[in-house]
Amino acid sequence: MNKIIVFACVLFSAFSTKAQQKVIQLYNGTAPGSENWTYNEQVYKPGTKDALVYNVSHPTLTVYPADPSKATGTAVIVCPGGGFYILAIVHEGTDVAHWLNQKGVIVFILKYRLGHSLTDNPGQELTDNMEKSDFVEKISPIIPLCIADGRVAIQYVRAHAAEYGINPEKIGIMGFSAGGTVAASTAFNYTPANRPDFVAPIYAFIPPSMQGTVAADAPPLFVAAATDDNLGLTSQSVALYSKWLAAKKLCEMHIYEKGGHGFGMHKQNIPTDTWIDRFGDWLGLLGYIKAK
Repeated sequence: MNKIIVFACVLFSAFSTKAQQKVIQLYNGTAPGSENWTYNEQVYKPGTKDALVYNVSHPTLTVYPADPSKATGTAVIVCPGGGFYILAIVHEGTDVAHWLNQKGVIVFILKYRLGHSLTDNPGQELTDNMEKSDFVEKISPIIPLCIADGRVAIQYVRAHAAEYGINPEKIGIMGFSAGGTVAASTAFNYTPANRPDFVAPIYAFIPPSMQGTVAADAPPLFVAAATDDNLGLTSQSVALYSKWLAAKKLCEMHIYEKGGHGFGMHKQNIPTDTWIDRFGDWLGLLGYIKAK
């Protein structure tokens, strides 16, 4: 009987948490620049736990509330990656959100606009497309829309800070791979309304051609990647960090020997498993969460 009661409590808690995850439409009506997109968001669930979100044409924010007993007033917008065609919504999304929630951080997972997947196996479709010579040409018109979604997300969270118990000067954004493009790009050419208070691109696609001028009030930067990144993006992370360093702005970088591309919250029993702890240390150092 006791086991049944415990199970019921856990189940109720899970349902309660899920019920609190409010989904916010980022735009009123269709998103500017994609008015003719007619496809709708779908979820692909392979044999593993890592679901993939694809065919996003109406970007949203999903709210993951902080642990009330630990709430710090800090918010982080999390942008999963996936080559601008899919979102690795678990190990680069919800797993990150749950970790930050326990640190007192409210999380908004951003489902930014994605290119149209034509099959019911979007992961394999993306892999196949990335091997084609015209892949960069195909994603080029999509990237500015993704970045625009990131800027609007920051602006929304700041405008509604009081509603969520957020300090409007403690709103950061982090992203992985393509999501890192979204996050890192918001650190350039911002306005007071959409300026991030800190930025964390993780193994981001952010070539020098996309890196603008570091502003006088540039936000603190946290960078992480692996030397053996199989997409060869590590040098881009180093270049981004170097710009902040040269401008004498707050920055921290962790480049791991092994980990590959897309390690996220996956456990591989190597040092990349602890990158999120280093991110937490950094947030504590800057006063965004309680330092250890």
